[in-house]
Amino acid sequence: MNLYEESYAAAVELLKIAKVEPGDLLIVGCSTSEVAGSMIGSASRPELAEDVFMGIWTAAKEAGVYLAAQCCEHLNRAVIIEKELARKRGLDIVNVIPQPKAGGSFATKAYEHFHQPVAVEHIKAEAGMDVGDTLIGMHMKEVAVPVRLSVDRIGEAHLVCARTRPKYIGGERAHYDADLG
Repeated sequence: MNLYEESYAAAVELLKIAKVEPGDLLIVGCSTSEVAGSMIGSASRPELAEDVFMGIWTAAKEAGVYLAAQCCEHLNRAVIIEKELARKRGLDIVNVIPQPKAGGSFATKAYEHFHQPVAVEHIKAEAGMDVGDTLIGMHMKEVAVPVRLSVDRIGEAHLVCARTRPKYIGGERAHYDADLG
């Protein structure tokens, strides 16, 4: 499999397991250095980001899900999203344009491909893909649940995925809706 196929397959599988609905959000952090087999932050690779981004974005669009691209720590892990989503969720837009060495190649590709890209500092996603151990947890809803996929690597990068579920409240006598998580 190539990077596009691996990324697409992983995203499709995650979105199915996570039971996302149209309008939900998939957050992705991706180290192209790790995808290439190098240490995170050491060898940004825009050409690899293109394949990984397009595979995941294709799956997200097919599912009617928004895609958010987490920037690297040089941009304080800001998130690149569509302006439409920022407006729908009432998010404050910040002014920054990611670059391969300041924001990361994956976020740069998102900025290049989105219709009206903007950056925000905080978001809460329903599902997430962490390609190369980039630490996306800060952008997930509070109860994140690990998801094991049949695809556990994209290129050479370790792949960790998660879905979210509503909090269980009410204690031992409470009843819960199994369809919610």
